[in-house]
This record gives sequence, structure tokens and C-alpha cells, in this order.
Amino acid sequence: MREERWLLPAGIEEILPPRAQVMECLRRELLDLYRSWGYEFVIPPFVDYLDSLLTGTGQDLDLKTFKFTDQLSGRMLGARADMTPQVARIDAHHLCSDVPTRLCYLGTVLHTRADGFADTRSPMQIGAEIYGHSGVESDVEILRLALLTLETVGIEGLYLDLGHVGIFRGLARQAGLDGHQEMALFEALQRKAVPEVEALIDAYRLDDIQARMMLALAALNGDDALDQAATELAAADPPVRAAIDHLRRVAEETHKWLPDVPVHFDLAELRGYHYKTGVVFAAFVPGWGQEIARGGRYDDIGRVFGRSRPAVGFSTDLNCLLRLGTGIDERYQRPQRVFAPWSSDPDLQREIERLRREGRQVVTELPGQAKGARELGCEARLERADTGWVVVVA
Repeated sequence: MREERWLLPAGIEEILPPRAQVMECLRRELLDLYRSWGYEFVIPPFVDYLDSLLTGTGQDLDLKTFKFTDQLSGRMLGARADMTPQVARIDAHHLCSDVPTRLCYLGTVLHTRADGFADTRSPMQIGAEIYGHSGVESDVEILRLALLTLETVGIEGLYLDLGHVGIFRGLARQAGLDGHQEMALFEALQRKAVPEVEALIDAYRLDDIQARMMLALAALNGDDALDQAATELAAADPPVRAAIDHLRRVAEETHKWLPDVPVHFDLAELRGYHYKTGVVFAAFVPGWGQEIARGGRYDDIGRVFGRSRPAVGFSTDLNCLLRLGTGIDERYQRPQRVFAPWSSDPDLQREIERLRREGRQVVTELPGQAKGARELGCEARLERADTGWVVVVA
């Protein structure tokens, strides 16, 4: 059977004209937006040492990461599946700032399997992060920037889903669960598998108060989840109550800045639980079954690089934004395309340069080519007239 060399691996895409140009224009607009907020652009390497890529993320990224051996050092390398650990290293090891640092990034990441966002194995990840501040204010700034990113591409009907990993983590410690027990309950809670949660609680012989709070967590979701939590988790230790209070303050502050964005709560939704340390959030739109942006706080991620600083950030996929956005093609509409003859005539070259400075595309005829202006997608052409070179309809 003849091999089809033009086929791409499943979940790997190539972006063709004119879509590639639209994506590039959107990339520039978003990075300019982040720059206007004071975020500095960084470009981490696509390939890195595996132990650096998996820092603080455990199984969250391990199964997603392509791994191979470096022929020079013999060490294991990986193709990045997420840029956050690399950006944390840049902040901790290279920048070494004592003030809050704002960084942004954009680039392709590679996943062993397609999941999340646009169901691709090669997302174009874009995101922003703040290092060096642990307050509600930096959480809210990242939330605002994430929502502004989505609004910039014309995504409508957005709503936020907020949670806090400290609530479940605190309840697990209060109940004295070991690591295996904690992860088993975590997995059951993610699936909202209440009978399984009940079975595990019985198996771990939790006392009545601990059992009631852990079981209540599975149902603490919706607009009034924080009010319910104040009652259902009243017997929780101070770290749990502090996490609930922090989440309430984030929600209240977010409403001040984004009064038209609905905010929902799900206290058992623990995205990135293995490395997140505080607030977690995701943005959704009706009719799309998965989040279109995600983020949260991960204060310990830089520790392995020698400098642990508070950190909060978000990321999304540029391909997903293009798919869900409205009015993007019209905004980045291709400029007029003009066909020019092959000639070194100085007057012609000056006119070509003028048109290009105005933003129009000028395509020069190559001697011997069989097709002309129309076939090259040109709406106009340059012709000599008594007054010089002029643009006429092709």
C-alpha cells in the first residue's frame, strides 16, 4: 500500500492561508494587550529537561509529555506540554526580582493525547502570570486579563467557575488521610461519584463530623455554594475557613471589576490539584462542553529552582479562541492585493514602495509565469498611464 506522505499525525494540525495570517494578527493584538498591562514577553524553549518540565505538576503533565533521550547528555528530555513551569524557572532563576513580576508567553505545546480546549495535541498556548504577590488583587488582575483576552476575540456569553484547592486539601488533612486515601477521594469527587465518595468515607472510618463535611463537598456547587459552605463546613479547621473566605473576597472583588460576568462556584472542582495552592478558575461559554481558559494560584512552583515566590496565572489556546471568536476574520481582513509587472523602472518601484507603506500587498509578476493577476488573487494591477503608474481594477 502506497504511503500517504501528506497525512499528519492525529491531533496535529497545520494552519493554512488565510487562517494563518488571521492567527498571527490575533497573536500580535493579544501580546500588545498584555504589554499595555505591563506584562513582559518571554520565549521558553520547546524542548527541555524532563525534570524541569514536570516540576510541581506530577501526574498532571507526566502522562501528557513526549519523552526522549538527549544524545549529548544522556538525560531525559521532553517536549513541553505546558509552559508554566518554564516561565516559573525564568522568574526564579534568571530574573531574580524582589518586586512583583508580570510575564506573558505564547507558543506551541505538545500533548501525547488530545484533551481540553480545542481537542488538539498541539495547542498554541497563550497566557500570563504574576510572580511575587499573594493577595486577592493579583488573583483578580489575572481573572480580569483572562476575561479581557476572551472578549478581545469576540467571545460572548462568558461565565466564570471558581474554586479553591485549599478547601479539600484542608479537609483531607483534618481527617488525617494519607496520600493514597486523599487521591482516591479526589478522583471520586472530580467525577461527582457520590456513592463512591460514601464508600471511601466508610472505608476510611472517618468520624461523623469529618464524614459529613467531606460528603457535603461534592454538592457544594452553584451560585450560593459559599453560603452553603459556611454552614456545611462550619466545623472545619481554620485553613479551610480561610480558603472559603479568600474565595469569597475574590468573587466580591471580581464583581466590582466585571459586574456583567456571572460567577459560579464548585468547591469540589480541583483543576491542577497536584500543584495548585489556592484559587482555581475556568471560563466557559454556553454550548461548548469544556473550559476555554483556565488558571489559578500555584505558589510553590518555583521552589525547585531555588526561589519560591507567590504565583498566579492563566492560559488558553489560540486555536480555540479563533474557533469560538466572532468578527475576527473581518477585523483582520486582507488588504488590497495589487499585481505589478516585472520591471526595474524607478517610477514603478517608487509606486510599489508607496503602496506597500500604505498597507497594500503588491505581488510582482515573475517572467514566464503562465497565470496573471486574477489567478494570483489580485483585485488590482499597476499599469502605466500618461501621468505615471496607476492602480486599476484587475
